Amino acid sequence: MNERQAYTSDLTDDQFGVIKRFIPNPKPGGRPPKYDRREIVNGIMYVLRSGCAWRMIPHDLPTWRITYHYFREWKLDGTWERIHDRLRGDLRKACGRERMPSAGIIVSRSVKTTEKGGHTAMMQARKSTVESATSLLMSSD
Repeated sequence: MNERQAYTSDLTDDQFGVIKRFIPNPKPGGRPPKYDRREIVNGIMYVLRSGCAWRMIPHDLPTWRITYHYFREWKLDGTWERIHDRLRGDLRKACGRERMPSAGIIVSRSVKTTEKGGHTAMMQARKSTVESATSLLMSSD
């Protein structure tokens, strides 16, 4: 593979060294892989950091189809979750905390809901309001 110019989204040797053991190896048999696993991760990081569409990955990184394929496969098999758990644990340990959190917080503002109770409750409330207004109009006559 030709040497390419680094992108700011590329992982350093140390960064890739931390997650390398979590990245699945190529499956045995078949043809040898065209791209190194690190280059695939760098392609994924490029999309995530830049916010571009998968099809806009630069030509010197693995193709968008291969990059997206591995992103999705590793999402489904839990690879990204294992990497996240490892990095979270490392950060907590560096801050003098236990690797695993002992509690979680859910902020009510981040949980999407409707105050009226959804579509059915809205229809019931509207029906009650219409009935009340109708009875008021009829009683005033």
